[in-house]
This record gives sequence, C-alpha cells and structure tokens, in this order.
Amino acid sequence: MNTPNKLTIARFCLAPVFLAVLLANFPHKFLCAAVLFAAASVTDAVDGHLARSRDQITAFGKLLDPVADKVLTTAALLAFLRMELCSIWCVMLILTREFAVTSMRLIASSQGIVISANIFGKIKTATQMAFSLVILLWGEAVQSLPWFAARPEVFFQASNVMIWTTTVFAVVSGVIYFMQAKKRIDFFR
Repeated sequence: MNTPNKLTIARFCLAPVFLAVLLANFPHKFLCAAVLFAAASVTDAVDGHLARSRDQITAFGKLLDPVADKVLTTAALLAFLRMELCSIWCVMLILTREFAVTSMRLIASSQGIVISANIFGKIKTATQMAFSLVILLWGEAVQSLPWFAARPEVFFQASNVMIWTTTVFAVVSGVIYFMQAKKRIDFFR
C-alpha cells in the first residue's frame, strides 16, 4: 500500500477519535478536537499531493479518499448536531447528498468508470473542513475567554450560518455531479 493510501486510511481512523474527544467533557476539548480535525484535514491535502507528484494515483485512492473526507466531516456534523450548533436539516441534506454521490460512484465503478472528485466537490469539502475548524476554535474561545463566553448566542447563530453555507455547497455540487455523471453512466443497466 502506498503512502497516499495510508494517509487516507489514517483519516478514517482519526475521525472516530476526533468525535470521541469532542463529545467528551473535559477542559479544552474543543482545542484538542480542533488539533485532531486539522491533522486529519491535512492528510487530505497531503495524500492528494503525494499521489499526483509520485504518480501513485490508484482506484483505491480515487474512491476512498472522498469517502474518508465524508467520514471526517460527518463526524463533525454529528457532534455539532448533538451540541445544537447546526440544524438537523443541514445534516439530512448533506448526508443525502453524500450517499447519493457515493451511490452514483459505485454504479459508475460497476461499469468500469471511475468518477473522481471534481472542483465543486473539492470546494464543498474544503468549505466544510474550514468552517468545522472555525466552529471548533470558536467553541474553545466560548469555553475559555470571557468576552466570547458572555456571547454564546453569537456562536450558535454563526455556526448555523456556516453549516447552512456548506449545505448549499453540498447540494449544488451534488447536482453538478449528477449532471456530469448522466453523460457517462447508464443508470438503467
């Protein structure tokens, strides 16, 4: 197994650790979770760069790299939902998009077609990861800094706006995936 694929697997492994840390109850849990989330997010950039620069692009990486991203961002969404930092409708729409795109990729794969992540999907993932990290750091500020602690409602409102923004990107990128895929895939086969 090559290094890019090992990094993809590392992201799978870091996601539940991140979730457990964020849902635990101890001082600076947001900061610890942010460090784990950032480390896992960095593996996404590094594995892609290594795969391209070393000519180690594999079907495994093309298919599982986006799934590892989904596992990580879903872990964040589930924690945010539990902490009432996002709407259940955001989680539902994002997860529906993720399952639909993954299903489309599986159909394509069964027909010998590999559908890699496109720029719109990458923007969606980058936005989800960036906003998740902002929410985590803001959560740390709310727990640790008096000025932020005095205004928790701003944190809740801002986190909802950020997650709704990623929801819009998710839905738009999902529609674009399907528009592009219908030209290449026989959905009735």
